Amino acid sequence: MKMNSTNGTKRARHDSSPQRDDGYQTPEKRVRVCSPASGADYREWSTEDVCLFLAGQGLGELQAAFRENKIRGRILEDLTESRLKEMQIEPLGLRLELLRCLRILCQSSPEIKKVFNDPIHGHIELHPLLVRIIDTPQFQRLRYIKQLGGSYYVFPGACHNRFEHSIGVGYLAGCLVRSLHERQPELQINKRDMLCVQIAGLCHDLGHGPFSHMFDGRFMPLACPKRNFKHETASVKMFDHLIESNNLEGIMTKYGLCLPEDLIFIKEQIAGPLSSEEEQQFDSSQNNSSWPYRGRTEEKCFLYEIVANKRNGIDVDKWDYFARDCHHLGIQNNFDYNRFLKFARVCAVGNKKHICTRDKEVGNLYDMFHTRNCLHRRAYQHKVGNIIETMITDAFLKADSHFKIEGSGGKFYTISGSVDDMEAYTKLTDNILQQILYSCDPKLSESRDILRKVELRQLYKYVGQTHPTSSNRIKPDEYDSLPGDLANSIPQTSISDVKLNPEDFVVDVIHMDYGMKEQNPINNVRFYCKSDPLQAIKIRKDQVSQLLPEKFAEQIIRVYCKLADQKSLEAAKRYFIQWCMNRDFSKPQDGDVIAPDMTPLKASWVNDDDDDEEDGHELQQRRADAMKSRTKLFVK
Repeated sequence: MKMNSTNGTKRARHDSSPQRDDGYQTPEKRVRVCSPASGADYREWSTEDVCLFLAGQGLGELQAAFRENKIRGRILEDLTESRLKEMQIEPLGLRLELLRCLRILCQSSPEIKKVFNDPIHGHIELHPLLVRIIDTPQFQRLRYIKQLGGSYYVFPGACHNRFEHSIGVGYLAGCLVRSLHERQPELQINKRDMLCVQIAGLCHDLGHGPFSHMFDGRFMPLACPKRNFKHETASVKMFDHLIESNNLEGIMTKYGLCLPEDLIFIKEQIAGPLSSEEEQQFDSSQNNSSWPYRGRTEEKCFLYEIVANKRNGIDVDKWDYFARDCHHLGIQNNFDYNRFLKFARVCAVGNKKHICTRDKEVGNLYDMFHTRNCLHRRAYQHKVGNIIETMITDAFLKADSHFKIEGSGGKFYTISGSVDDMEAYTKLTDNILQQILYSCDPKLSESRDILRKVELRQLYKYVGQTHPTSSNRIKPDEYDSLPGDLANSIPQTSISDVKLNPEDFVVDVIHMDYGMKEQNPINNVRFYCKSDPLQAIKIRKDQVSQLLPEKFAEQIIRVYCKLADQKSLEAAKRYFIQWCMNRDFSKPQDGDVIAPDMTPLKASWVNDDDDDEEDGHELQQRRADAMKSRTKLFVK
């Protein structure tokens, strides 16, 4: 074997230290992480420490610029190519070399990102600060709140919780904001912006109560009708409680966040503009315009469209629950958020900046909202799932004043009152159902009876479904009177001696839309063309397809009967049909089968479709004769 030296030993490897200039050093060897102190966190570096790092990377010529701009360690993550250009660092190759060194430095941080194996998004990485937030009692509480509430009683696979959904939204928020940052450096999206957006995505559902939307959509409106409770507002309160009780302010500052500005920005992304009282706690003297937000200036208004998009509803929250819910429900998801990420960019619309996408994606966005509508029809508003949530709500209402939860200062709260104290609310999860079910308290006996019926599948019976027209939709102030109105709709052809009362009925009013009530959400989306990616344009519905919906919202009314015997159920169905006639609602699907002597008594309920085997005139005459024979039933 040939040796490299006369003494028969291999030649020792030369020191590759950046300070050594042997004339053979390659750029790859020069780029090595050299921290001023072994094991020190670069975020704690002073300006001189940063200059020492630059010298160690062979970039000593930049020390003067870094000293002049007082660049400390915590600022390194926020440096962009445009910021370096403002510091008069030339040429471009030198700026790119410096950014490469900084990227390697940041990746070598002692506190590395944590990897989660998510069934929807695969192996995902989260920032250490997000991990610290996850590892708190307030966030861990989300492990015990079902994502789809009562739907788990219908779809056995829908066992996922708010915990994994929140992690997914935090991850997707990071994906979108990084995509915009990399595609458009001129937007000046810095590390603070990215971290705040991810935290908002992670914490947007902290305020959900037991069984998710059942709590704020069914229970709270009945328990506290004047309160107008929203889980977004509770999420902001829980976020404040999480930060305070776990002393995370210092850790947030360590990772470069500016308090309270960034905390306000995070909360505004979750619940919209803060109340006047909260605004007064923040110095907004630099922003006295009509711009309602205080966390970021209007120049970065597009950041508010990532987690909860109030403008058109296209946000990462929907992207995650579309994919996650479809996966667990066994329903096909037709929307691919990865494609949207490829085409998303920020364009100027008037004097504001909004997230836009390519013009060719307009059809896919209509499909996205159609997917949302299908999920509501097939799963979220499933008739059995809804009645189970109604029964659980009834049980909680009867237990509300008797069930006590200890909060701060040893004070006890009711189920509905716990939303006033975040320490008590932290203890309120789906587990309350088991606590009531297995309780021996005689005051909870009525609640236990209802929950036992749910377990034994002794549910309220489905009576029927109808649709009001756009002119006679039921208003919220009418909801309480609907069971009484239904009980007073005694069938004119009734041959039964069963008399039903208002308390025997449950009337469920459901609003179905594309996410923006009566509006077409695509009207609030702007697109750009391949030929001019800077120009935002609007695409009308008639430019897309003639097969798109004409209306984007409807109201569905479902009726259930609490009495399970056959006679009462048959009577309830006849009551329901008569009520539909009186209110000029649509004809129930099985009306002709339930009460053939009653339907159709309205001219608008007559099916006028042509029959392939009968002459149109003969068919109309036959139907007219049938109507006359039924009308005779009412002649005295």
